[in-house]
Amino acid sequence: MMKAIRGKVQGRCITFDEDLGIPDGEEVDVTVTVKPKRQWGVGIQRSAGAAADVPGIDEAFEQIERERQAARFRELGT
Repeated sequence: MMKAIRGKVQGRCITFDEDLGIPDGEEVDVTVTVKPKRQWGVGIQRSAGAAADVPGIDEAFEQIERERQAARFRELGT
């Protein structure tokens, strides 16, 4: 059986995100691949421009911005 699964290292143990379905004491071979940490903001940079070809997206965001600018807030009573 070959299965790819994620987990976290805790000391000398690896805790997996889901049950492996393997009985306790079963001998297994493990290949470890360390997931590189991303710098803050990389995810948003990778998604930038994802909606560039969506018809009407600019107008929709302009409307959202107008509505945000026109929003009126009231003080909440204590």
